[in-house]
Amino acid sequence: MPRVGESEEIAQVALFLASDESSFVNGTVLVADAGWTSAF
Repeated sequence: MPRVGESEEIAQVALFLASDESSFVNGTVLVADAGWTSAF
């Protein structure tokens, strides 16, 4: 069973999307759920 995420981890995802590192990411849904949706 995956663990519950911390608010800092979700903030890191948001910071990534706001940074230049994500300049090649577009038109997708980025799921940050510690594998909950792929565990089934």
